[in-house]
Parts: sequence; structure tokens; C-alpha cells
Amino acid sequence: MNPVALVQAWWAKQHITLAKEPPGSRQGLCSPPDRGHDLEPLTMLVVGDSMAVGCGVKDQSQGFVPDIAACLATRLGRPVSWSTQGRLGATIRRVRYRFLPALQDHPDLLVLCAGSNDIMANRTDEQWRDDLAASIELAKDKGRQVLVLSSGQLYRDPALGRALRAEVERRIARQTQTSRQVCQEASVPFVDATRDDVGTDRPDFWGIDHFHPGVEGYRRMAACVVDHIPQDLIDQLSVSVHS
Repeated sequence: MNPVALVQAWWAKQHITLAKEPPGSRQGLCSPPDRGHDLEPLTMLVVGDSMAVGCGVKDQSQGFVPDIAACLATRLGRPVSWSTQGRLGATIRRVRYRFLPALQDHPDLLVLCAGSNDIMANRTDEQWRDDLAASIELAKDKGRQVLVLSSGQLYRDPALGRALRAEVERRIARQTQTSRQVCQEASVPFVDATRDDVGTDRPDFWGIDHFHPGVEGYRRMAACVVDHIPQDLIDQLSVSVHS
């Protein structure tokens, strides 16, 4: 990391106060707007970092996971029963060793949502590859279908200095390439939402800490994610709720 980025990273650590995990229920039900209300819900569990637990908004109901569930319910044409397990600051290593082994449920769709904290913690590409691959294998035993999400668009965060954003962008690009390779080897779908235009340049994207997404930011990120879910997985999810 170049010296300017190092200084900016130090400044960010000293001056940015991250939003706490918001209160509210970490489970809920989202129904499609105009059909399928009486159908059996698909169950979805998202495991991961601060995005999984809605940091940046005032209540869990405004977070990333219920927004994903709402968009997925619309695409599937049936309700989605969602839940989330995560922690502010969690890395994929925590997902591997803490969250996944403790899961009791067996959802139709298990989503892994991590990466940004691994970037900020200076974890190597090799560490990321190893922990992600192991997490996917654990997840296969815990859910009927597994989906891996990329990290967010941290490199576009206006709270970070320009040099630091450029360094984070390079690291996210490497991490995303590694994730795509690992997921391909494991035969699980990977959704890359690191480059899409989700309005990060608009003030309404950012949350109460000006670091995490806010209500509108999560809504747009969720729509992007669900739009990128491969049709093959959508078809498999449709079968799982019928079987």
C-alpha cells in the first residue's frame, strides 16, 4: 500500500464511527406484490458481515436481507421467509469457523455475504481463497442451494480518501476474481455486484454513518443482486419449494 493510502487508512480508523447493528427482528416474510401469497415460502438464510445485519439503517426491516427477500419473492412469484446471521466486522474466517458450524436450520437458499472486512484487515488472497472454499463446502451441508455474494462497493465510499479508495478497488478486483474461480470450482453461483451502477454518487445511497449503505442504498444493491442471480438457480429454487 502506498504511503498516502496508509495515512488515509489510519485517519479513517481514527475518525469514522461505524453504525451499530440495528435493532429489530432478524427474520421475516416477504410476499410478491400481486400473486403467490398462498404458496409455500422459500426459506433463505444470509450469513456474513455488517451488510448481512443491516448496519447503516435504523431497523433490521430496512436492511439488505429483507430487500433481497422482497426482490427474490417478486422474481420467484412466491413468498420468501428470510433470516440473517452475522456480525459487524465479520470476515469470511468468522463465517467459516463460527457462523456456519452453529447453524441449526437447513434453508432452501443459504447465502454467503462477506469480503469487505477481509479487504480492510489486509488478509491475503490465499487466505481468502482457503476460507471461502471451506465455507462453501460447509454451506453445502447446511443449505439446499448456496449462493455467494461479492463484497460491496467500498471503493466508492466518500468517507475514504482517494488513494485509499483506489487501493481498496484494486484489492476488491483481485478478491472478486478469486471468488469467481473458487465458486466455479465448487459449482456454486457467484454474484458480482462490485461494478454495477447503484447510485453510490447520490447522497441517498449512504447510511447514517456515511460508510454503510442506507435504506435506498440497500434497496438498490438488493435489486442488483437478485437481477444477477442465474436463471438456473432460480429454476432450482422453484423446484425446491415444490418438492
